[in-house]
Amino acid sequence: MIDLVKLNDYKEAFGYFARQLAYPEKQSMQNLTMDGDVPPAIAQLLKTYREKMEQLSMEEIEERYVQTFDFQKTTTLYMTFYKYEDSRERGNMMTALKAIYEMFGLEIADSELPDYLPLMCEFLYAAEWGGHEKAELGVNTLLSVLEDGTYSLMNALEKSESPYFYLVKALRETFKCCLRKEALES
Repeated sequence: MIDLVKLNDYKEAFGYFARQLAYPEKQSMQNLTMDGDVPPAIAQLLKTYREKMEQLSMEEIEERYVQTFDFQKTTTLYMTFYKYEDSRERGNMMTALKAIYEMFGLEIADSELPDYLPLMCEFLYAAEWGGHEKAELGVNTLLSVLEDGTYSLMNALEKSESPYFYLVKALRETFKCCLRKEALES
C-alpha cells in the first residue's frame, strides 16, 4: 500500500519523470537534472541517465525516443498494453484510470489514452489527493498499473541498452520510497 504523504513528498520527482518520458523537447533535454532530494540510489540512476543523454545530440535523442517508444511493442509507453494487450480488460482498466483522473479534477483530452506513462506521472505530480476519501484506492489502482507496466518496460529497455532504462528504474525506485512501512516489511 502507498503512503500518500510520502507520495506527496516525491511530487517534483514525478513531474521530472513526466517531462523526461514525454517526446523530447530542447527545454526538457537542457535541464536533465532533477530538482529536489532523492535517495542516493535514485540519484545515481538519474546521474547515469543524464550522462548517457548528454552524449547524444538533440536529433539523436529524438530519433532514439521514436525508435524506442513508438515502433517497439516491447517498449511502449502505454502501461496497460503489457498486461492486457488489446483485450476488453484493457479497455475496462483505461475507463477506471480515466475515472481516477476525473475524481481528482483532472481532465484528459479525448485523443490521449489514460495509461500513457508521461500522463500518469504528470497526474502524480499535479493531483491533490490530500483529504480525498477515495484517494488511497485511486492512487493504489494507478500505481499497480504503473508497477506492472514499468517492470516490463524496464526489462525491455535494459535488453536494448537504452539510456531510458536508468530513468524507468529510477521511477520504480521512487515508487518503493512511497510504500508504507508495513508493506516494505512483508
